[in-house]
Amino acid sequence: MSSLDVLEEFGFEAAAIVLGPEGERARRGDVDLVRPWRSVTKTFTGCGATLAIQEGHVDLEDAAGPPGATLRHLLSHASGYFYESANTLQAPGLRRHYSNFGIDEAARHVERGIGGDFGDWVQERIAQPLGMTGLEWSGSASVGAHGPLTDLALFAAELLRPTLLEARWSAEMTCVQFPELVGIMPGFGKQSPNPFGLGIEVRGTKSPHWTGGDNSPATVGHFGMRGTAFWVDPEADLALVIGTSHDFCDAHREVMPRLADAVLAEHAG
Repeated sequence: MSSLDVLEEFGFEAAAIVLGPEGERARRGDVDLVRPWRSVTKTFTGCGATLAIQEGHVDLEDAAGPPGATLRHLLSHASGYFYESANTLQAPGLRRHYSNFGIDEAARHVERGIGGDFGDWVQERIAQPLGMTGLEWSGSASVGAHGPLTDLALFAAELLRPTLLEARWSAEMTCVQFPELVGIMPGFGKQSPNPFGLGIEVRGTKSPHWTGGDNSPATVGHFGMRGTAFWVDPEADLALVIGTSHDFCDAHREVMPRLADAVLAEHAG
């Protein structure tokens, strides 16, 4: 029995890769198929923005977005922007309101700082150094990436053992920003609190959740509404990358936590 046998419970095509600090430990299914990453894209935008901060092109406290907001607010879904527009629901820093527009605006701010295209920056500063040859970056910095699970696994491995970001900035990207904020977790309802880092979700104590009950609160990652997801658990020293052929649905809500717990039971410790 393998923990990846749980993939069969989805009831539609699914694939996965398990990673430890030494590299790949297991794989199942078509991990080379180019898939839409949708909101998983945000984690690359968070990393790309943090690289730009590390190099002094921009600063987390730069004014960006609606009045009173900063780049930090934009990257952590705390700017007050609506999901898909420049309209605002509330002042910055009052609530965690998930916003594609806010992430896109963060990328536009970084573009002004680096003096170039953000997608090119991601390709040159993240994809190429990590050997991600299949990443397709087009359109939105919040949902526009496509690629195979093998490429996403390279990024997950990078988060396990950072080489691109200095320790200070890797920790900043993956730690909770504005930790007290409450908000709606897409697909899982109100969470109090609802922690996020810089372009990346932090598990915290959210329940229900798409990771496992045995994942540590420090687990980071993201899922996309087209069925791609990944998590990195620094306490277990493990990562899991998942892709499916179905839009996010009840099967994902039910199977993904069981898959995570099975992977942790087999590979952690």
